[in-house]
Amino acid sequence: MHPAETRSVRAVVLTVLALVVLRLVCAALTPLTFDEAYYWTWSKHLAGGYYDHPPMVAVVIRLGTMIAGDTEFGVRLVSVLLALPMSFAVYRTTVLLFDSARAAASATVFLNLMLMVAAGTVIVTPDAPLMVASSFVLLCLAKLFVTGRGAWWLGVGAAVGAALLSKYTALVFGPVILIWLLAVPELRRWLRTPWPYLGGLVALAIFSPVLIWNAEHHWVSFSKQFGRARVDQLTLRYIVELIPTQIAFATPPVFGLAAMGLFALAKRGEGTLAARVLINAMVWTLTIYFVWHSLHGRVEANWFGPIYPALAIAAAVASDVARWQPRGRHFADACRRWALPVGVGMFVALVVQVNTGLLSGYRRDASVRSVGVGFPVLAAEIEAMRAKSGARCVLAQGYGVTSWLRFYLPKGTCVAQHFERIRWINAPPPDADQLTGRLLYVDDGSANWPPVAQSFNHVEKVATLERKRGPLTVETFQIDVVAEPKADVLAPLPPELK
Repeated sequence: MHPAETRSVRAVVLTVLALVVLRLVCAALTPLTFDEAYYWTWSKHLAGGYYDHPPMVAVVIRLGTMIAGDTEFGVRLVSVLLALPMSFAVYRTTVLLFDSARAAASATVFLNLMLMVAAGTVIVTPDAPLMVASSFVLLCLAKLFVTGRGAWWLGVGAAVGAALLSKYTALVFGPVILIWLLAVPELRRWLRTPWPYLGGLVALAIFSPVLIWNAEHHWVSFSKQFGRARVDQLTLRYIVELIPTQIAFATPPVFGLAAMGLFALAKRGEGTLAARVLINAMVWTLTIYFVWHSLHGRVEANWFGPIYPALAIAAAVASDVARWQPRGRHFADACRRWALPVGVGMFVALVVQVNTGLLSGYRRDASVRSVGVGFPVLAAEIEAMRAKSGARCVLAQGYGVTSWLRFYLPKGTCVAQHFERIRWINAPPPDADQLTGRLLYVDDGSANWPPVAQSFNHVEKVATLERKRGPLTVETFQIDVVAEPKADVLAPLPPELK
């Protein structure tokens, strides 16, 4: 390796490691979101599938808690560290596709500066392993193109299979790969060989635990997720959210470079046809689908996760490969110069805001209900009331509060969701004797649930508690002691799932 390339690689490694350390510190200091607590409960009962998603996020959390215990740091540890293999895959893919160590170094740094990657690995969701798998899909396809060795199709299949174990969005990789093969004449020959189909079998074999679990549970997970893909009534109210949220999640300077890079790859002929088509297909296939989806329903910003490794490569193309006129070069250089301070600044500001509310003047923001700031204090108050009342179990209404209580109440405390039994189908229910006598009922005041008096003959209000972030009251809970249930304490499962 040339000395300049060695210095570049060393700088990238140090930058990525510094960013990972920063995320680990933030991961330890920030209370769990309710989804993270929910996925943590999955990790205690590993299975081939769950009501909401495939199992990879539960495996990621389980590995972390085996190392660092049932703490915020333990829950998030492996997710944060996933940035390392993702960075390696993006670096190697860029070298293979564009033969530029400088562009590879830029792509790796841009990837780690994206808010989607920075926050999306600290907050553990299925998107973190999905983004890693997406980066390895790119790497294996790049190796396939450069080497011409059919065995790399097995690697492609393994990466797609890992992606499918993470989130059903990974189904998009099938159309992406097919578009790539059909659009590049020299690659069409692969369709006449057994290799792509063997890769498909590898992906299917890896995904098979999810298929088996769903088959055993009347396809509930597929029904829940794919039920979103329907057209009821066309609307433009959601499509206007897409661009601003993606600019923020990609981090504005990196988004600007990525847009330039996609233009260069599509119109200016930068790199080989195979490289250009691969990056564009990876970005635009999912983007076009979600634009269509937004015409009838909200598209969450994180759903674009699989395209971010490709976006980082496109940004590097704009920064280090494409040739621009002076005005374009000036803009690209400015974006490159500001990417690091803006990316780090946005991430730190986000962490400060979700933990304190300081930047909004302690007013409400989009994160205030989902991040469990104030919940450890609230859980301690609830535990004191449970002990004082002699309640054998704590009941909650929604899965989020139930999950937070399971995480933040003392280990071994009986906690159950009064409704939505299907969410806990992989876990054994509490012992029957824990659900008799006096129970503590945590009422979140949501209109989604019927009044507690409809479920119990004896209802005694004992307190009203607040969850607070600084001076802001995030939400208020009514705490009741209940007894004499009118039916089963836990909502029954659908007959076909019993």
